[in-house]
Amino acid sequence: MKIQGLITKRSAWLLAVGLLAGSIAAWCWLVFGSGVESSDFKAVSVLQRVLIYSSISFAAILLLGPVSKVLRRLLRWLFSWRTIQRGLIGLAGLFVFVVLFYVEENWRGRHDWEKFRREWEAKGERFDFASFVPPPVPDDQNFALTPIVASCYSHVLDRQGHRIKPEHTNVVNRLELAIYREGIQATTNMPLDLWYQSRFTDLKAWQDHYRTMSLTNEAIVEAAAEEMYAQRYGVKPVATNEFPLATQPQSPAADVLLALSKYDSAIEELRQASRLPFARFPLEYSANNPGEMIFPHYESLKATASVLRLRAIAELNNKQSQSALADVRLILYLADSIRHEPVRRSLRSRLEIVNYAIQPIWEGLARRQWSDDQLVAMERELAGFDAMSDYSFVLRSELAWQLKVIDYLRVERMANSFTCICGDTMFWPTLAYRLSPSGWFYMNKVAIARCYQAALPTSAELNQRVLSPGISGRFEETAGQVRSQYWLVGNWFVGFLLPSLEREASNCARTQTSVDLARVACALERFRQANGGFPESLNALVPRYLPETPHDVVNGQPLRYRRTENDNFLLYSVGWNEADDGGEPEPPRYFYFGISKPTGDWVWSYPAH
Repeated sequence: MKIQGLITKRSAWLLAVGLLAGSIAAWCWLVFGSGVESSDFKAVSVLQRVLIYSSISFAAILLLGPVSKVLRRLLRWLFSWRTIQRGLIGLAGLFVFVVLFYVEENWRGRHDWEKFRREWEAKGERFDFASFVPPPVPDDQNFALTPIVASCYSHVLDRQGHRIKPEHTNVVNRLELAIYREGIQATTNMPLDLWYQSRFTDLKAWQDHYRTMSLTNEAIVEAAAEEMYAQRYGVKPVATNEFPLATQPQSPAADVLLALSKYDSAIEELRQASRLPFARFPLEYSANNPGEMIFPHYESLKATASVLRLRAIAELNNKQSQSALADVRLILYLADSIRHEPVRRSLRSRLEIVNYAIQPIWEGLARRQWSDDQLVAMERELAGFDAMSDYSFVLRSELAWQLKVIDYLRVERMANSFTCICGDTMFWPTLAYRLSPSGWFYMNKVAIARCYQAALPTSAELNQRVLSPGISGRFEETAGQVRSQYWLVGNWFVGFLLPSLEREASNCARTQTSVDLARVACALERFRQANGGFPESLNALVPRYLPETPHDVVNGQPLRYRRTENDNFLLYSVGWNEADDGGEPEPPRYFYFGISKPTGDWVWSYPAH
């Protein structure tokens, strides 16, 4: 049979329908399934997909049309006027149903959110992210706008916080202070935060690190064991001009201070800048998409604090306690400079920087190097730290940030916005995201807000200054219930946006405890200097050495304290397991990670003299 004979009037009509159907199918796949925007389509790509779908439809028509009477009857019925009338009536009914469905769901979701918002705002809560943004400060009094501080972010942000595209590649970050040498791995003797294990920093290991002239065969093998080190370093001799070195070895402290002297001018300029009364970094708080906010200054501040920590330890070993105190105070200033930034990353960085100051304080106390005036100054600096307030502030501001993200997703409805925030380009999540009623986004706001409200300390806990595992437990219980019902339309974004807050609560409690232990230790050392020995109980410190004795933030009970042999003492908190382990220190752990089964106490003690 000739092909021309197959193409009847009806089959020509079917061909047109097939072409149209193929085109619609190709367009739907591109818009809803490929994760790209309609404005990004290329004509060639569209044409290719249209031809594929149309060819399939055309082939099916040519093969089935001439040989199937049933198909011809079906098509004759399908395109009859009566069928078309009924189809139009059905479509009209469906349209009305869809409109009513969207109206009802939009009203229900907005009503639930407005009711929730009014209820909690009456209790003093805030849900607008702008209300958490720190107020503007005068430029000439802003630590963050000084030249040396601005160098850590001015390659990507201008002074108003707007993104710079393309980045300024000629900007030199003067706060990118490296503490390690290129190509030489740190050894197990080089940790800088061992006070909770009653261990001093091994400056001899740091001296060897800075004075290494070439890698030994063993070090070469170790460095090349991992592919990335082999590719980066190979077995080439290491550079010896990264840090200043003396011709002949000095004392470990002197050699470390000489190596770090390359940063003296930057640190002194930073110290002068720290005399300014305000610190407000120019972040893009007004961005429509909160997920596009960047925080380029955190790593630089932590790197600077790490150098200051090692420098303070070396200064103490070199009998320069006043210089060490100045570096400790600068570390605490750096932590305070980001205190009011309303994002969770700010809290993490601030806690980490505060912890950098504890090791030199501990080493000076253990060696009894601080004078009475220096101890008073340190205690006053530490007394300003309040992890409870920081935790509550960041949780509230983080909730407002999450709500702003959901509002952005609700308004934009673009696949790339969904991918940017949620990291998902699958067809059905993207399609559901595009077609969801606005009310479902409001329902998700209610679900996430309820989880955050469960994580906030109660008024009683705030008054008692208690930050216990029970707080994070309430959050995990509420979040677990919501996550278990992920199939509900009001819980979709919970899995994408809701973080685990256990480590935030744990790290806040741990850092607050470290600061409180350091404050009490300063007061105990002042008592020892005045009375020739440590007191029998902490009550003896009040009110002369402390206005009041800090309590254990984990359970609200007094800190554990007892005198030990060799004119020493043991001071500790029960730790995150809420059990008194008799002063057995918690095993080492990385600062950011939460603990599934915490053990041990948070201990302050000194090695035997």
